[in-house]
Amino acid sequence: MLPLAGVRVLDLSNVLAGPFCAYQLALFGAEVTKVEHPEGGDLARRLGADKDAAARNMGASFVAVNAGKRSITLNLKDPRGKAILRDLVRNADVLVENFRPGVMDRLELGYDQLSKVNPALVYCAISGFGDEGELSRRPAYDQIIQGMSGVMSVTGDAHSAPLRVGYPVSDTVGGLTAAFGVCAALVDARTSGRGRRLDVSMLEATLATMGWVVSNYLNAGVEPAPMGNENFTAAPSGTFRTGAGLLNIAANETRQFESLCEVIGRPDLPRDERFSARHSRKQHREALKAEIESALAADSAANWETRLLERGVPVGRVLSVPEILAHPHLAERRFIREFEPAQGEAAQRVTRAGLRLADADAAPATPAPTLGAHTRETLAQLGYEAEQIDALHHDGVI
Repeated sequence: MLPLAGVRVLDLSNVLAGPFCAYQLALFGAEVTKVEHPEGGDLARRLGADKDAAARNMGASFVAVNAGKRSITLNLKDPRGKAILRDLVRNADVLVENFRPGVMDRLELGYDQLSKVNPALVYCAISGFGDEGELSRRPAYDQIIQGMSGVMSVTGDAHSAPLRVGYPVSDTVGGLTAAFGVCAALVDARTSGRGRRLDVSMLEATLATMGWVVSNYLNAGVEPAPMGNENFTAAPSGTFRTGAGLLNIAANETRQFESLCEVIGRPDLPRDERFSARHSRKQHREALKAEIESALAADSAANWETRLLERGVPVGRVLSVPEILAHPHLAERRFIREFEPAQGEAAQRVTRAGLRLADADAAPATPAPTLGAHTRETLAQLGYEAEQIDALHHDGVI
C-alpha cells in the first residue's frame, strides 16, 4: 500500500505548479480529484508539442502531470457549483489551488469558509509571491519568477547570461515545496484533527533551493556571477570538450584530480604550482581547463567516461533528453509508465516519482483523464439523482 492511500485531494489548480503538487500526492497513493471549469478545463489541456492532442483537450503538457487523477467539472461562480464543492470538501483531506491571492475568498471558497465545513482540511494555496507583501497581487509565470529570483542572473556565462533554465524550474520547485508542506500538515491533521492553510510562494520556494548561491552572498558577501558550465565550488569541475562529445567532470577532491591527470596522461599537472592546491586550481581554472581539454581531444567522451569511472573520477557524458530516456538504466528502474490508448486517444507515457519505495510502485495507476470523465460518478456518490445531474449539465454548472 502506498503511503498516502486513503488521502483525498481536491485539485483546483491549473497548468503546472499546482497540478505538479497534486501529481506528487497521486504518485504516493492519494485519490486526487481534479476540479476543472466546464468550458475547456485546465489550460494545460491545450498546451504541448502535439497539436492534435491539444485540440482534443489532451495536450502533452496536461498528460505530464495529471495521470492517476480523476476529473470533474464545476462552475464555481454558480451557487450550485459552490455547494457541490463544499460537499466534496466535507470528505476531503487536502485542497490545492493556484489562483491569484484573493480569488477563492471572493468566491466564498477560501480557507476561512471551507475550514468551517471541514476543520481538518489542509488547504494549500500556491501563488507567485505569496499572500502578503507588495508583490502579492502580481500575476506570475515561471519565467517571471526565474527572472526575479536571480536564477536567470546565474544561468549562462558572462556572454550569454541572463538565461532562463531550460524547463519551468520555478513552477516545478513550487509544486514540490507545496507537496512537502501538504504531507507535513497531513501528519499533524491526522493526530490533532486540525487542518491549516499553506501559503506557498514560488519566488521563495525557488530562492530556498538556491542555498549555496544565496549563502555565499548572505554570509560571505560574494555576489553570484554566471559561470556557464563551471562549478563555482571547485576546479576542475564542469563541462569539457573531448575528441567527440562533451563530458562533465567533477574532480572536486584532490585525489580525484590526481587520478584524472593520470588517466589523461598528464600526471605533471598536480605538480604545477598553479594547480597544486584546491584554491589555486579555482584561481587558474581556465588554464587548467585548456590543459585538460587538450588531452581529452585524443578520444571520445564515451571512452573517457569508461576509463575515468574505472579510476573513481565522477564523470558523465552530456546527453540529450531522448538519449537519457532511451538509456537502459531507466528501463531497468521502470521510470516510464505507459498506458494503452483509449479509443480516439494516443498512448500516454508519463514519469513516476523521483524515488522508489521498497514495497510499492510510486507511479500513476491510470492515465490522465479526459475533461469531466468522473463528474457523473462523483455526483452520484454525493447523492445526486440522474435528473439532477442532467439539469446541472444543461445549465452549465457541470
